[in-house]
Amino acid sequence: MELTLALVALAVVLAFAMFRPRGWPEAVAAIPAAGLLIAVGVVSVDDALAEVRELLPVVGFLAAVLVLAKLCDNEGLFHAAGVAMARRSNGEPKRLLGNVFVIASITTAVLSLDATVVLLTPVVLATARTMGISSRPHAYATAHLSNSASLLLPVSNLTNLLAFSAAGLTFVHFSAVMAAPWVLAIAAEYLVLRWFFRRELAEEPTPQATPPPAELPVFVLVVLGLTLAGFAVTSFFGASPAWAALAGAVVLGVRGLIRRSTSLGAIAVAANVPFLAFVLCLGVVVKAVMGRGLDDAMRHVLPNGTTLLALLGIAVAAALLSNVVNNLPAVLVLLPLVAGLGPAAVLAVLIGVNVGPNLTYPGSLSNLLWRSVVQRESLSAGFGEFSLVGLCTVPLTLVASVLGLWAGIQVFGV
Repeated sequence: MELTLALVALAVVLAFAMFRPRGWPEAVAAIPAAGLLIAVGVVSVDDALAEVRELLPVVGFLAAVLVLAKLCDNEGLFHAAGVAMARRSNGEPKRLLGNVFVIASITTAVLSLDATVVLLTPVVLATARTMGISSRPHAYATAHLSNSASLLLPVSNLTNLLAFSAAGLTFVHFSAVMAAPWVLAIAAEYLVLRWFFRRELAEEPTPQATPPPAELPVFVLVVLGLTLAGFAVTSFFGASPAWAALAGAVVLGVRGLIRRSTSLGAIAVAANVPFLAFVLCLGVVVKAVMGRGLDDAMRHVLPNGTTLLALLGIAVAAALLSNVVNNLPAVLVLLPLVAGLGPAAVLAVLIGVNVGPNLTYPGSLSNLLWRSVVQRESLSAGFGEFSLVGLCTVPLTLVASVLGLWAGIQVFGV
């Protein structure tokens, strides 16, 4: 009965997060669900508090990165990126796709997948319209890269932050091992999307005037560079990289307040406190499910080892689970089960939960967010089409990424 109640609570929370009736935040369902499970004793108060304490540093890091990305947008970083893509593409759809891949991959890696979905995707769609070409290939590029291009840095995705904590690696070591999976995942996505949308990419563009160059936001780029360096430095000294993210957000926030390009209220909104509360409460709900038997069931499914085939099996299991229960609960379920196998298994889980969600809309919250963004921009992207594109990209990308992980482990060790 307790397991059933926990599973029902998890299903309700995820369904609410996916459909968000009346636009209400995910926390509207997650907070009562976590409270109910604590009240009826499915999860103890001590276990719930322990889970929240474990997630708090990750959630704080996420808040700082969300604010940092929004302040970069206020400074004109994404507008400049859109103009640069249009100028460098010279009216060619294929060249624009290549430029979108470069910009979206870097944006996802440095500023997290939310920046790619919310801030970059509208810029990409507007750029394609301005050039008079189909925006569909380029929109799907941002959707897929917001997931698969988030493999590189611990800051690129909330799942990365969780895996980073579980793996016990330094910032530099994590990034070095994940560099090959990142490159191979992006290459696989590019080849498949280039083939899948070959007809749209072969269309003749409508002649358009070349836009004037945008002002390069040098100050923002310098702050981002120093923030990235800060991630490595803080990790080297055993401090949380969240301090570096906070420092970057404070510098741009103070500058924005002085220039009146932002406000304290806007900064608070950018931190997305309801979503942060959702993450904490979701952790409590997943803890309840795990404590009532799901952990034992999953142990029988996961390979017990870190050979190449075992890592591929772990990644496939993580990818499939992501499309059943969403990648955030999937990583919360799987990390405790594979942590004893070592960092290699943890990173294989990460590949599964980052690449796998490209298969279906429920795979990740960023997929659902992307769908709402493109719908506002009058671009249809139905469930069937999204899954068909994912069916073409995910298997190749998953295998390529695991091979990259295996190579990275041989070179850098874990």
